[in-house]
Amino acid sequence: MKVPIPKTEAKRLKVLWQYDVLDTVPEEMFDGLADLAAAICGAPIALISLVDEDRQWFKSRVGTDIKETSRDISFCAHAIMRQDLFIVPDATEDERFKNNPLVTGKPKIRFYAGAPLITPDGHALGTLCVLDKKPRHLRPDQKRALEVLARHVVTQLELRRHARELKSARLQSAETQAQLRRANAEIERLRAQLDRRNSAGQPPRLAQRRSRAR
Repeated sequence: MKVPIPKTEAKRLKVLWQYDVLDTVPEEMFDGLADLAAAICGAPIALISLVDEDRQWFKSRVGTDIKETSRDISFCAHAIMRQDLFIVPDATEDERFKNNPLVTGKPKIRFYAGAPLITPDGHALGTLCVLDKKPRHLRPDQKRALEVLARHVVTQLELRRHARELKSARLQSAETQAQLRRANAEIERLRAQLDRRNSAGQPPRLAQRRSRAR
């Protein structure tokens, strides 16, 4: 089945790109949250996925070496359509996924549970999800934990973006200060040049032009 597209897709993608996190190196904080999700849910695979225009890319991954997949076979592309957990107890019994190559082939997904990563302005960028190779369910406490961890992922994304913006602002401020110092140095150089001319008895060029005009 064709994956659904959010009504605010253009804005959602713009917000995603503003975080500047796609194709970045692994980071300990995100990896720790994925590890914790896998441990709490007793799942062999856990991912922090970000759904781009035509792919889902994994910021963190536990139990798999896959770095990304096409969006059109993505479970997470369905999960970002919701504000709550998206759960598929048995993918082979679900019309949306039973012919999916991730189900019929490696890694042979059977169970999926994804908590959308929802930004403060309401856009779902991807998911924190857990997967299993056998059909199963999550207990209520595991569901709550997955949602809480997903909120922590968003918090870390926000902190990461703010740190990057602060660094950029500091660099811009430093460059502005450097330009100001150069401008002040140039002004002082011109003043010194003018003082030398005056001390040598040579009138400034402006005064010379005024004398010729008279």
